[in-house]
Parts: sequence; C-alpha cells; structure tokens
Amino acid sequence: MTQALHTSSPTRLSPRPLVLALLLGVAVLCYADRYLLAGLAQPIKREFGLSDSVLGVLLGPAFALLYTILGVPAARLADRTSRVAVAAGGCMLWSVFTALTALAHDPLVLGIARVGVGIGEAAYQAPVMALIAAYFPPHQRGRALSLMACAIYIGQMSGMAGGPAIAAAHGWRTPFAVLGCVGLAVGLAAWLLIREPPRDALPAGQVQNESLIALARRLVRARSWLLLTAGMGLGSFSGVSFGLWGPTLFERAYGLTTQAAGAAFGVPFGLAGLTGTLCYGFVSDRLGRGGSARPLQLAAAALGVATCCILAITWVPSLGYAQLLAIPSGLLGGGWSVGIFVGFQYILPERHRAAGTAIALLAIGLIGNLAGPWVAGMLSDLFGGGLNGLRLSLSLVIPAGLIGAWAMWRASSLLDADRRALAGEA
Repeated sequence: MTQALHTSSPTRLSPRPLVLALLLGVAVLCYADRYLLAGLAQPIKREFGLSDSVLGVLLGPAFALLYTILGVPAARLADRTSRVAVAAGGCMLWSVFTALTALAHDPLVLGIARVGVGIGEAAYQAPVMALIAAYFPPHQRGRALSLMACAIYIGQMSGMAGGPAIAAAHGWRTPFAVLGCVGLAVGLAAWLLIREPPRDALPAGQVQNESLIALARRLVRARSWLLLTAGMGLGSFSGVSFGLWGPTLFERAYGLTTQAAGAAFGVPFGLAGLTGTLCYGFVSDRLGRGGSARPLQLAAAALGVATCCILAITWVPSLGYAQLLAIPSGLLGGGWSVGIFVGFQYILPERHRAAGTAIALLAIGLIGNLAGPWVAGMLSDLFGGGLNGLRLSLSLVIPAGLIGAWAMWRASSLLDADRRALAGEA
C-alpha cells in the first residue's frame, strides 16, 4: 500500500454542502430501491402467485445476504483506496439491477435482480459514513449524520408512496426502471464531483496491513462496540420488519388498495421520521458537549418508546389511530440510528472506520435486514397468513427493539474507555 494514501496532503476538498447533497442523493436512492419492492409487494405477489414466506425471502435474504457479507470487503477496499469511488460505483451497480427488476418475468429472475441490488448496496453505508467523518469535525457529525439518516424516510416515502403512484398509471415495472436510471446519474455525479479526502498519517514505521480477522478480534474486545452492534441489530430486526411489512399490514387491516396503503403508511411515518431525524442531529450535537454518552442514551430512550408505539400500531382497529401513532413512532424512531453511528465514528480510529463499521454492519444486517423480514413472513404463514397471522408475527418480532435499547444504554458508559483502548492498539 503506498504511503500517499496515509499522509496528509494539500488536496483541495469539495465544498461540504455539495458533498453532503450528493451523498444524501446516493443514500435516498439506496433506501428507495429497498422500499420500492415493499411498496409494490401485493401486485408482485399476485402476478407471480407468491406466499408470504417467499415474499419475505425477496424482502430479506435475497437482498440482504450478499449485502451484509460483501459490506466488509467493500469497506476494506474503501479504507485502502478511494472511498468515493467505492460508494459511487456501488450506487451505479445497484441502479443497474434495480432497472433490470422491471424485466423480471418469473420469481427466479426477480430474486436474481434483488441479489444484484444487495451486492451494489454493500458498497454504500460504511464508505459513506467514513466520508462524512472525514469531511466533518466531531462537533458537526451529529447534524451531518442526521441529514444522511433522513434518506431512510425520503427513500421510504419515494418507494412506498411514489412507486405505487407511478405503478397505478404505468404498471409496477415502470418505477423500477425510472429509479434505476436516476441512480446511474446520481452515482456518476458523485464520482465526478466529490474529491477523496486525505487520511491521517500513520505513526512512524507503521503500515496498514492488519488482517480483517485481527481487526475483528480487537473490536470484539471493546464491549461498547459489541453492545452498539447488538443494539442496532435488534433495533433493526424490529424496525425493518415493521417497515417492510407495514404497507401489507395496512392493506390487509384497512381494506386499502396497494397505492392507498403505500401512501397511508409511507407518508405519515416518513414525514414524522424525517422531522425526528433532523431534530435528533441538532439535539445530539448539543448533548454531546456534556459527554460522549448522552447522545447514545437519548438514542436508547427513543428506540424503546418507538418500539412500544409500533407494537401498538400493529393492533389498532382504525387507520386514523394508526396514523396518529405514526407521529411519535417517527419522531422518536427517526434518529436513534444516528446515535449508533456517532458512537461508532467516536470509538473507531480513522484508518479503520470503514472496515470497523462494516464488520458491525455485517452482524447488524444478518440480524435485521436478512432475518427480520424473512422471520416475519415465515411466522405469518405459520400463524395462518392473512391479517391475524401477520399481526401475531409482528407482535413476536417487534419487541426485540426493547432489548436493543437496553444494549445501547449500557454501551453509553463504555465509549471513552474503548476509544482510548482502540486508539492505543491501532
């Protein structure tokens, strides 16, 4: 590995607002692609004659298996080469497969397209988080990461409300083609316009040649890293399952069309989540002045209350009550993941940030993105399918978020000690 990658240089960086805008665009497309299939689940299920279990595989493992596994080598590549090229290239790759989803004419091809989307999105999260940490100082990272987290809700609204609206006029295949073309353009713009920031210099005589296994061994000795990983994994197991099955729940519970269910679910949760995420970043940066533990404690409390709210939504008898509960669910659930990423960026040395985050995201993805939607669909079929089967399934899956909230609160007291330990070993 050349020394040029690890020493400071007078490289002129891109303007921070431009970087944030382009990375936000990449992130929005990442989540819009992910939620588009959930928003169009019912017409796809009817066309191909799928069960809830098979649909759960498409929403979960077909996408998430390689997404989680390949996230680690993608992040390692980003740590050693260009974070910009890895993230932008991933965006263009997943956009190609999103567009190819429009050509699927049987479940196998649909599954292959979802696998391709997962491969591309493996290059998104860890390299982008590392770029944010490189471009923004610690006292501004909460706000920057909260803006990035808004992509979840903008993408959710785009996929669950915008996608079905287009599909109502032009068929379910058209939104996949449109989103794929937009993603290619945004990924190319990010690659051309964001300059790769220089990395901090390594200590004299030290080279970056540590294996992933050795790095993982050091990380698991840091209890806060383990608890942050477990907390986000369990929170994602709960929240992702509810988010991806939510439109189907609304369609079955309230007799809505696919388009109406997507809008009824995606818009109130998306707007409330967007507001909560923006507020969380500013509150987190202010709380962070009083100690590194406070933003994470806020995140833990928010996750705990939001988990109780979405559990209640699963069983409320009317759409009005469900949308009313969406307000506290989104406001409190919108920012908790920001606290996790602030914690990761705080304890991890800069030259291991992408890889250290990706190793955590591997476990988080296996628990949340892969297992969550699949387990929810499998349990739904086990309980007889339909509305009651889905409600019983979600009632078993959602409470995992409460355990995740406890893990995050426990991690908050260990951050400073683990930061010093990891810095000394790096």
